[in-house]
Amino acid sequence: MSVTEFSTLILNWFDQHGRKNLPWQQQKTPYSVWVSEIMLQQTQVVTVIPYFQRFMQSFPDLAALANAKQDDVLHHWTGLGYYARARNLHKAAKMICEQFNGEFPTTLEEVMSLPGIGRSTAGAVLSLSLGQHHSILDGNVKRVLARFAAVEGWPGNKAVEQKLWLLADKFTPAQRCGDYTQAMMDMGATICTRSSPKCSDCPVQPMCQAYSSGRQADFPGKKPKKTLPERSTFMLIPVWQQQVLMFKRPPTGLWGGLWGFHQIDELEQLSDFMTGLGLMADDYEKLPTFRHTFSHFHLDITPVMIPQAQVENQVNETDNRWVDVGQPIGLGLAAPTKKILESLSNGLLL
Repeated sequence: MSVTEFSTLILNWFDQHGRKNLPWQQQKTPYSVWVSEIMLQQTQVVTVIPYFQRFMQSFPDLAALANAKQDDVLHHWTGLGYYARARNLHKAAKMICEQFNGEFPTTLEEVMSLPGIGRSTAGAVLSLSLGQHHSILDGNVKRVLARFAAVEGWPGNKAVEQKLWLLADKFTPAQRCGDYTQAMMDMGATICTRSSPKCSDCPVQPMCQAYSSGRQADFPGKKPKKTLPERSTFMLIPVWQQQVLMFKRPPTGLWGGLWGFHQIDELEQLSDFMTGLGLMADDYEKLPTFRHTFSHFHLDITPVMIPQAQVENQVNETDNRWVDVGQPIGLGLAAPTKKILESLSNGLLL
């Protein structure tokens, strides 16, 4: 199959079956496409749609995002996970306003200079919004190309990734690059899926090497398995007059910039820790432990209710805040924190 024939078949399929009504495909701008592409990293379309719509209502342009408080940005991201994406989005918006006069940059190198943006994301934004000729290599495209050309090995391996980039560059057409980019992402998301691919509906099936050998499940190669380490923590929930004490985490690291509960490793640390906060703890109650899994470890969380956290001294309100669980909380929250607060607001714990 020639290079031209491949892209022609993909584009013909897109014209008939491709997705054209997603929110970020309407009145496309580099800004709106960029926001959608960042949200779509590690997250499925069906999950992203309502987040994208709310985000764009609150931050309709670069200036609005750049001028927003980080707490507001993280609040809109609560539940999407991988919060570094939101912090980088906010930081990049500020950089664009400062270094590019508030106009989204239009060269691949300039876009890649922004935090949180690699070659594939930069290429996607510029091809989808401006029709520029750039190839992409997201997870969907990797799967399509790895199967079509039977590229052995895990794409996270640099040598394997380089082979896939060569294929991506080779097949990306100069004309209708934006449509081709969207088509390849749609192919991976709807036809060449991770499991049970719909090979009978694939426009390039006759020349697909994985299909012809019956090895679709072998491509792309799997990431070498490793056992995730396990950690544990106690999340402290001081309660005072139907309010709970929360604090803002440091800007970097785990759950960076999000609001959550103070944590200790051992219950023996509770009394000294509370004293350090300016609180007293006459009693406490351990609640059922639950597990939250990150990409690199399991975290077993035991919430600890401190029902009458009597105030001994003034709590430092720079990083700490008493929060009324009966009121909407417009803060960026990690998933475990949100889970605990929802239980509190439903009256299950208080």
